[in-house]
Amino acid sequence: MGVTVQNITGSTARVIWPKMASCADSFYSIMYHPNWNNVLSGYSRKSFQKEERVPASRSSFVIENLTPLTTYILCVTCQSANPSSDQCKIFHTLKQDAASASNKKKDLALGIWLTSSILLLIIAGIFLYGCLHIWCRKRRARLEEQNRNSEQEKGKVWFKNKSHTSEEFNRASQPLQEDENINADFVQLAIVSENPLTSKDMLIMPTSTSQELVPTSVQTTTIH
Repeated sequence: MGVTVQNITGSTARVIWPKMASCADSFYSIMYHPNWNNVLSGYSRKSFQKEERVPASRSSFVIENLTPLTTYILCVTCQSANPSSDQCKIFHTLKQDAASASNKKKDLALGIWLTSSILLLIIAGIFLYGCLHIWCRKRRARLEEQNRNSEQEKGKVWFKNKSHTSEEFNRASQPLQEDENINADFVQLAIVSENPLTSKDMLIMPTSTSQELVPTSVQTTTIH
């Protein structure tokens, strides 16, 4: 099985292999490992650090995230079988180029910027929520204080109106009482004027001396 590795860079490599009839209904297993030692490790599947599974319809695959200036061994097998020496290939990655390094730096900077932006947005949202909560509490307290003040003012106005009304009522009732007293005196005078005898008696009754003199005068007239 002729496995070839092409387009090798500092972090990627393209592996190509011929199709096998035994893998028509299965998949291909691509295994690779850096700094491999066949004397110590052999070709066991457990010796490989990474493994990629590719559908049987494909015959090539691009390996990514490789380490620059590193020696790799790569094997392609059908399904999960242990590889043999004719199914493996050794290759060396190149030095990392400036473009890929700058791209990685840009990606790292972009990731840091996005992370910091998200954190800043979260902090700003929490701060705005706290400010809004405090503003709502102050506004509620202000409204409650205004309601209390308005109720107190209404109570004072009601008390003033009540006291003012009672004073006006007392002022209005005084002339009525005076009129009633005048009317009562007028009625008494009218009764006296209509009954002269009663008036004389009333005039005589107050003094005890007049009551004693009246019988004496009567007796004198009777003797003559």
